[in-house]
Order: sequence, then C-alpha cells, then structure tokens
Amino acid sequence: MKDGFFRIAAATPEIKPADCAYNAESVLKLIGECKKIKAGAAAFPELCLTGYTCGDLFRDSTLIAGAENALRLIAGKTAGTEMLIFIGLPVAVNGGLYSCAAAVCKGRLLGIVPKSNIPNYSEFYEARHFSPAPDGCSEITFCGQKDVPFGKNIVFKCENIPLFTAGAEICEDLWVPCPPSAELARSGASVIFNLSASDEIIGKAPYRRELVKNQSARLLAAYAYADAGEGESSTDLVFTGHDIIAENGTVLAESRQFSTGVTYADADLIRINQERLRMTTWHGGGGAREVLFSMEPPAFEPERRFPPLPFVPDSKSDLSERCEMILNLQAQGLKTRLKHTGIKCAVLGISGGLDSTLALLVTARAFDALSLDRKGIITATMPGFGTTKRTKSNAKRLAELLGTDYREIPIGESVKRHFEDIGHDPKNRDVTYENAQARERTQVLMDLANQCGGLVIGTGDLSEIALGWATYNGDIMSMYGVNCSVPKTLVRHLVRHAADTGPENLRSVLYDVLDTPVSPELLPPENGEISQKTENIVGPYELHDFFIYYMLRFGFSPSKIYSMAVNSFKGIYDAATVKKWLKEFYRRFFTNQFKRSCLPDGPKVGSVTLSPRGDFRMPSDASVKLWMDEINGL
Repeated sequence: MKDGFFRIAAATPEIKPADCAYNAESVLKLIGECKKIKAGAAAFPELCLTGYTCGDLFRDSTLIAGAENALRLIAGKTAGTEMLIFIGLPVAVNGGLYSCAAAVCKGRLLGIVPKSNIPNYSEFYEARHFSPAPDGCSEITFCGQKDVPFGKNIVFKCENIPLFTAGAEICEDLWVPCPPSAELARSGASVIFNLSASDEIIGKAPYRRELVKNQSARLLAAYAYADAGEGESSTDLVFTGHDIIAENGTVLAESRQFSTGVTYADADLIRINQERLRMTTWHGGGGAREVLFSMEPPAFEPERRFPPLPFVPDSKSDLSERCEMILNLQAQGLKTRLKHTGIKCAVLGISGGLDSTLALLVTARAFDALSLDRKGIITATMPGFGTTKRTKSNAKRLAELLGTDYREIPIGESVKRHFEDIGHDPKNRDVTYENAQARERTQVLMDLANQCGGLVIGTGDLSEIALGWATYNGDIMSMYGVNCSVPKTLVRHLVRHAADTGPENLRSVLYDVLDTPVSPELLPPENGEISQKTENIVGPYELHDFFIYYMLRFGFSPSKIYSMAVNSFKGIYDAATVKKWLKEFYRRFFTNQFKRSCLPDGPKVGSVTLSPRGDFRMPSDASVKLWMDEINGL
C-alpha cells in the first residue's frame, strides 16, 4: 500500500445458470485479471456460483452442493493469492437457505455473510427460496473448514494493513432505509463490498449510481458494487453488469453496462481514516464480529489522479453554477453585516488586480440586494511606487462602470515623508519600502471609512492568508473580508464568470484584469510593465492551492501531498519544483499563523477556510520541524 492507496475491484463474470463448475472457472479467470492489476480485494456478484436466476432450482440439493464444491475449488486454486475475495453463493444452514457472500483469502474461508433483506416485490420473489440473515453470529463447517464465522455483522480486519477493514452486504441490503453497511462501517470497515444481482430497467442505473455514491459519503468509506451481468437468464429480466466503485461521495470507477470483466480503483484509506477522525459526529464502536487475517498484496503505483485544481470543478456547467453560488454567498455575508450595523457606505482599495476586482463585484451585489445606491461604495485607487498605467486605468474604468464613488489618492509623497520620519533610505527597496506602502493604503481606507461612517472591505484571498502574503497592520486588516475563504485559483474563475455573464460594457476591463500578472505592485515598474510578479517570489498559486486543500481539508502528510502533486502536475512541474514549493509552503504557513490569528470576519464559502474563530486554530509558535523533516527526507 503506497501513500494509503489500496486497490479494490468489482468483477462481473460471464456465467451459466446452474453450471457451478463453469461459473467457478469464470470467477477464477477474473481473479487472475485482478491479480494482474494488483488488486488487494475484489468482489463478485450475488449468487454468481449458481446464477441469480435459478428460480426453484435453489430447492435442489444438487445445486446447493455444486455451489459449495465450486467455492472449495476456488479456495484451493487461490491458496497462494494475496487477495481478499468475496464470492456470492447459496448456503444452507440449520434448515434455512441463505444468499451469502463468502470471504476467501489465500485459500482460507474467513467467514460467510448472509443477506439481511430479502426482496419479495415486483420482479423479485426471493422469499420463495431464501431466509433473511439470522441475528447474531455462529460458527459452521463449510467447504471442509471448521469454525467458519457465519453472520450478518462481520468485518474482516487485515492485521498488517491496519487501515484496511472490509465488510460485505448483498444487493437489496443497500436499497433499504437502514443498510447493514452502516453497522459495518461503525465497526471499522473502511471498504464495503456489495455483491449484487440488480436487473436493469429504464432509469435504474442513475438511481443505483446515486445510491452507491451517497452511501460511500454517508459511511465515510469506499464502496465497491459488483453486479450480475451476461449469462444470467433473460426469461423475464436483463442484467447488465453495472459495477461501481465510489469513495466518500465520489464515483472513482464505473463499468460500461452490458459488459463483463473487472472494474477497479485505488481507494484512499488515509483519506477515509482522516475524515472519520475529523467528523466528531462519526461514532465508531459498532458491535460487529472482527475476523482477523493477513495478506501481502503486491506493490503497485497508484493510478488515481487528483484534479490539479481541487477548488475548481472540471465541468463547465458545474463551474458556472458554483461560481454563481459563491458570489451570492459572499454578497449575502456582506449584506447581512451591512444590514445588522445599519451602515450604508463601503470603502474599498482597488488596484486593478484580481482580488480587489472580485471584492468590488461582491460589494456591488450586496448593495443591489439592499437597494442601496452604489455611490455609497467608495473605491479608492492609491497609486504608489509600483503602480502601472494598466492597473490604474483598469481600476478607474471598473469603478466608474459600476457606478461607485471613485477617488484617486496617491500615496507616494506620504510614504516618502514617512521614510524621512523613520530615517529610511528610499533607495533601499527592502521589506520596509514595500510594507510602508501597504500600511499607508490601509490607513487611508480606515480614515475614509471613519469619514463616511462606512465599512472597509478586505480584499485578501485564502491563498494569500495561508502563505502570509499580506502586510501585518496593512492589507491584512479590514472590517469585513469578503474573499477570505476564496483561494487564488478560484478568484480567477469567479471574475471570469462575472465577465462572461455580466453587462457587456464590463467585459473588456474584466478580461484585461484577468490577463494582468498577479502582483502587489510595490516595486517600481520596468519599462512601464509590472516588475514584481508574486508567483516568482512565493511560487505558483496552483501548487499552493493544491497543498492548502489536501493539508487543511484532509490533514494529509507532506509526503503524501508531494506524491499526489507530482502525479497531478506531471508535465507541468517536475518533482524538484514541487518539493521546492512544498517546502516554502510549510515554512510560510507555520511562520505566519500570527497574522491569521487577527483576521477580520468574513464568509465561509467552501470546505476550507482559515478563520481563527472557526475552522482552523493553531498556536502562532507551533514548530514546523516535523513537517520539514519529512519533506527533507523525500
């Protein structure tokens, strides 16, 4: 298992009803395919050793014995296979017949899980043949093995892979209000396998997909659904082999319907565990029986790829919908704050850059929602030593087009006088040179707010806050930070959405803002162009946002984040570059917690935020050594 990834599979063999020997060979063939792809666990469909559609043949002892012999054959031929395998078959116990999932590993029958919920409606008449799982757990003799655990509440815990514990339920068990998998997950199961024989009708596939996806989310687990397919009788029903693998609400893999074969995915067991630790409403300690086993599945290189922009949906329609929702959340937060305070004036510093543009668009929305005159929005551009004609022009055009009270307040002379007061040589373009400008601008904004009885709107985004790329007692200070939980990679898409969907007269200026390099513009331009480019100093924002997401959302280790980033940004950044900026990220993140401790209020719009009053709290003097040691060891 590398970086917490464990490969699981759902397999649909081609079968023949009542031909147990043929079906066993079909299962063995796909077990071979699972071995080739280096799966650590696999599930096969419900009653796959007999066929689900055998009908009243399930009353025949010859068929029941044939299924047991088929399982014995499979166990014998997989004695050297380092894989946990769930196989569906009928099992007769104490006068009852049960549709079961048999768990096999390295030739040993670990346990048998009977189906709890027996459908007997519409096309299903299973109660004619099968009994629901009895309460409790007993031990039976089966396939020549004694003391085989038999019961609906069994989990299979791998001793040498502590994060991997498996549970099984069967078809209808998923479709009921209280699936057995809930108790299995509470008992530690990180992966649930469903052995199913779900016939196909119009509209059922998307419903089935949502069930699997939602159950994986509800259980904070991986969920592998193995469905019956080709070979099942078509006398009355058709089976399409719809295999699905999901994790924490995301479909990882899905088979093509009307097909047979193996569907697999790499489940992130560390992520599952971290989510369960994070959710204080997750209650473990279920009452399932624990069956211990060990195995050494072959090493593999994870194939799972994570989106390089985790804050940005891949789908254009999803992205547009999300952008609109975020803009409304930001505006609603500001609207509520203005309404509560009775303030009818907002003050923004606008630079012609992305962040201040987004903040202004949000403020305009909030004012419109309150039916306030946009002239109550004071937009101040404060040219300093690094301001270019391009950004200054864009700031002015945007402010005027939005109907705000635009003001130009140069800060150069004020800063120079300040340099004289503190004895700083303006030729020394150090951090004092830069931060003096940021602090002067903040003072101007605060005083303007006092004049009009207004609210200073903060423009800093989540990425800047995480990296500490903001001046203490400067631009980090405001009275309400509308962008505080929006990362830089998403800011760009929000502004683009506003350009694409907003008034035509705004588009050209918004598109030019989008094309402008990200810069604090604190150092003089070169040949009229921006000389100070943020990403040349702190690193690419797309990398930092990737680090932010997986560190804060899931608590992943630096080594895991590094491996994921190398794979996700293959062809864009090499491993050395990823490591360089990962190291810089952790250094900056830990060093600058003191800045985040005094952040102003602002709306949470996503699952990741750094509010010291809400989602993230840490001491300002926490040591980064553990994390740096791990990175240095990569």
